[in-house]
Amino acid sequence: MPAREITLSVVSHRQNALVNGLLRDLQRRCPERVAVIVTENIADPVPFALDGLGFPLERVVNRQIKGFGQNHNAAFAQCRSPYFCVCNPDVRLTSDPFPLLLEAFSGEACAVAGPLVRGPGGEPEDSARRFPTAVSLLRKAICGSRGPDYSIDSGPLAVDWIAGMFMLFSADAYRAAGGFDEAYFLYYEDIDICRRLARSGKRVIFDPRAQIVHDARRGSRRNPVLALHHAASILRFFFGR
Repeated sequence: MPAREITLSVVSHRQNALVNGLLRDLQRRCPERVAVIVTENIADPVPFALDGLGFPLERVVNRQIKGFGQNHNAAFAQCRSPYFCVCNPDVRLTSDPFPLLLEAFSGEACAVAGPLVRGPGGEPEDSARRFPTAVSLLRKAICGSRGPDYSIDSGPLAVDWIAGMFMLFSADAYRAAGGFDEAYFLYYEDIDICRRLARSGKRVIFDPRAQIVHDARRGSRRNPVLALHHAASILRFFFGR
């Protein structure tokens, strides 16, 4: 991959149309900043719209389905940038979030930064959270989400973890952490890597001044296979180490 300031990794699970929307946003907002690696994890008859893009793009087609962490770790192996961004295909950019997020790395301790995430209707999502506990998971199962764990009206702040739909890493910190733990096939990879970074003395920064839009699919609430992956990841997080 040609070197750019940021290498952005996005994985399509039969979501090429969503990826095309993200690519258009990157072209409009920040084509000079990024090199993009698109991984087609599940075949999709919708073609990628690659014409006219002003940034380098590498397309990877998997012969077998891989997990979230394995896909992004494979993309990181091609990263030649100082920063590595993990991004979901259902993210849309209404502005360039990177200048504000990059400010977090002016201090040596920051390993990863994330923006305020809003739903399609403008409502804030709980994308910056405290580490889960058995009590907090039970409360969420009974009462639902209470909204963001941290203030969205202040400037940048250190948090426990940021959600994996959009994470901007220092490439050095990602490499030192060994990337995502591939034993998590899906879910909790983001919590786990933030916990490991925190244990190594690094900081996770949430900056609500930078914002993205996330059209969340919430697949585990409808798909029993995804729900099983979710449950297995919870057990690994609490008891695997």
